[in-house]
Formats: sequence, structure tokens, C-alpha cells
Amino acid sequence: MSTTTTTHTPLTLKDILGDLEVPELSPEESALAEAILRGDDTVEVPELLLEEILVETDPKFEVAKGLAQRIKDMPTGQRIKLAFKGGREARSILLRDSNRLVKRLVLQNPRISEDELVILARNKAEDREMIEMVAKNSDWTKSYQLRHALVCNPKTPMPTAIRFVATLQDREVRQLAKSKNVPSSVSSTAKRVLLQRSGTTGGGGGGGH
Repeated sequence: MSTTTTTHTPLTLKDILGDLEVPELSPEESALAEAILRGDDTVEVPELLLEEILVETDPKFEVAKGLAQRIKDMPTGQRIKLAFKGGREARSILLRDSNRLVKRLVLQNPRISEDELVILARNKAEDREMIEMVAKNSDWTKSYQLRHALVCNPKTPMPTAIRFVATLQDREVRQLAKSKNVPSSVSSTAKRVLLQRSGTTGGGGGGGH
């Protein structure tokens, strides 16, 4: 799948954090994070972890994978930089980081891909704030697979999930209408959408890319 792009590059922590407080972030780390966002930091990270290595046949793949396993032991500054600028191996590990700022910065990485976002949205154990960040990004939710994943995740804000139901194809809507694994508001909305579509000609409504 193609790499998605964020609508803008945030220049301050406030752009990323919003009202979220990250108590584990010291003033020094906050200043360092600001410098990383501006691109004038002096933090050094393994160059290989900045590369986008996508195939296991790439000679660099195993080396990058081995380096990535050391990320959890890196200082916060290095993890912040890799979250914002790292390649796929780094992102996959940092999306599970215990520091909430680090996780949020992965979503601001301009190389994060559609399939990474779909995997995150399908994870019902994911932090609610991460699901909400994905759900409110109008560029990302142009993806049909991502909208479907969000509808099925109970942590998606309910108004958003309900709105997305009507954008899905009949097959998925029928599954939602019968499912016991989605919120009742979603299944009842799916039933209503099916009834509405059954009264129109042509069928197969919804859809998307």
C-alpha cells in the first residue's frame, strides 16, 4: 500500500498533545522534542532505522530488525526522533511505546502507511486517544479499509463510527448488523442502513476506496 501523508508538519508539542498531559516527559525532554520537530536537534540515531526497508529480501532487513529490538532501551530523545522520522521497523515498535508522546509522534511520521493505520485501528486493545487521532484525520479515513476497521473498534468515537457505517458496502453492513462484537449503536445503524438501501433500486450501496 502507498504511504500516507499528514496534512501538515506540527511545529510544537501543543499541536500534537492538544490537552493531553504527559507527566513522564521532563522539561528537558520537552525542549528536546521541540528541537526534533523543528529539525535542529543534535540527537543521533542509527541511520538504518531511518530507512524505509519494506521487504525481507533486502540485505539490510535483518540488520534493521536487530537494531529495532534495541529501541525500547534507548533514551527518550532517541525514541522521540525515531517516532517522528524512523522507518517502518522503528514505527512498529514505537507504536507500543509506554510514552504517550512517542506513540503520538509515530502518527505524525510522514511515512506512516495505510496498512499500519489499519492494523492500529483493528486493535481493540489500543489506547482510545490513538484511535481517536486516526478517526478524526479526514485524509486517512478516505481509506475504505481504515473506515471499516474503525467502525468495528468500540473505542472509535460513536458519532464517527455511526457515520462511517453508511459508507461501507452491503456485505460489511450485513455483517455489522448481525455482529455481537460491535457496539449496539453500530449494529442498529447497520440494520437501518440495510433497510434504507432495500428501498432503493440498484442495491450494493455504500462503497469507497
